[in-house]
Amino acid sequence: LGRLGALVTKGVSLDLWEGNPSPRIAETASGMLNSIGLQNPGVEAFVERDLAWLAENAPETPVIVNVSGHSVAEYAAVIERLEREPGVAGYEVNISCPNVDAGGMAFGTDRVSAAEVTAACRAATKRTLVVKLSPNVTDVVSIARSVEDAGADAVSLINTLLGMAIDARTRRPKLARVVGGLSGPAIKPVALRMVWQVAGAVGIPVVGMGGIMEAEDAVEFLLAGAAAVAVGTANFVDPRACERILNGLESYCRANGVGRMAELTGALEVGE
Repeated sequence: LGRLGALVTKGVSLDLWEGNPSPRIAETASGMLNSIGLQNPGVEAFVERDLAWLAENAPETPVIVNVSGHSVAEYAAVIERLEREPGVAGYEVNISCPNVDAGGMAFGTDRVSAAEVTAACRAATKRTLVVKLSPNVTDVVSIARSVEDAGADAVSLINTLLGMAIDARTRRPKLARVVGGLSGPAIKPVALRMVWQVAGAVGIPVVGMGGIMEAEDAVEFLLAGAAAVAVGTANFVDPRACERILNGLESYCRANGVGRMAELTGALEVGE
């Protein structure tokens, strides 16, 4: 863990969220569908158990807490509670949560709502504030610009794409909630496209993610404009995926005369 640039937690809400009923995980071709429902024990239990464990077992690795909420006030309240904890380096705001004050529409699908959440979180902290963008929109650039204007220090993308899987033998959906979030290699082309679009439109760093399984995947995101990358689903397949990818990045840099990883960011060659 000490080799990682940072460790991002799963979503943390103000109070306990039970999550969705099972089954809530389904394998797909080149990917995985999940419908966990942001299950978590709430911020107090997170501080007592998970944050304490990280402080003991990964003291040198910055911890970025992913923040979830059903209202603007809840997002801010989670951050306000975590501000008392020295072991938190920053926050990643998950704006894919449903906004109960707006009929359940996800915050991240509307630039006004996305900016409102970002501004509330910005007012609650001076720590690093990253906003995680949803790909389930028609114009991701406008959302990215709105959260930048509202005070985000960086954006991360993409979150999962909405998808579903059906068992042809039983004629039933493979997830209890029918629809879930698709992650893994299947979404990488979409993720690369969105990272490239956003990186060219905002003045803040972009963290790229979505289907990174090997070092070359990470390099592709950097070339598209990402300043850093994040690895999620690969850890389910190989718990040492991050270590393997880091080793592969070092080998790539040596083989290609790259002195600093930053040299790769935005180095995509387009056209003649």
